[in-house]
Amino acid sequence: MSDLSSLLTLEGIDDGLNVANKKALFQLLGVAASRLTGIPAKTVVAAITDREKIGSTGFGAGVAIPHGKIEGLERICGFFARLDHPVEFQSVDNLPVDLVFLILSPPDAGADHLKALASVSRVLRDRDTVAKLRGARSRDAIFALLAGVESLNAA
Repeated sequence: MSDLSSLLTLEGIDDGLNVANKKALFQLLGVAASRLTGIPAKTVVAAITDREKIGSTGFGAGVAIPHGKIEGLERICGFFARLDHPVEFQSVDNLPVDLVFLILSPPDAGADHLKALASVSRVLRDRDTVAKLRGARSRDAIFALLAGVESLNAA
C-alpha cells in the first residue's frame, strides 16, 4: 500500500465523535463500519471487543488501532474517527485516546491484514501527521492527510 486510500474513503471518516468511554466508542465504530460494509454493527463490535481482550490496541500518544477479522467482508477496510474528548483506553502509555483508526479484514486476509496494520501504524506514529490530524478542520482535510500522507512524507 502506497497510502491509506486503499483502506479508507471519505465516508469512512467521522470527525468530532462524542463518546463517554471505550465501550460507547466501539458501539459507534460498529454502527459506522456497518454503514460502510453492510456487516451488522453487533458483529463488528464483537470482533473488535474480542481482539481488545487480548490486549489494548491503544499504542500511545492518544492513538488507537482497533482491528478485527470478520466473516463476510470482501476486502480490508478502514474507518477513522477523531473524538471530541479523549477516552480512557488502557493504552501502553496510559494516555487517553482521541484518534482511532479501525481496521476490519476478512478472516483469510493474513499477511494483508498485518500489512494494513503496519501501514496505519507507520502513519499514526508520525508526530507531525498526528498533530495535523488533530488540527484538521474538516473530514476532507483529514482524508487528504491520511490518503496522501506517505507520498507527502517521501517528498
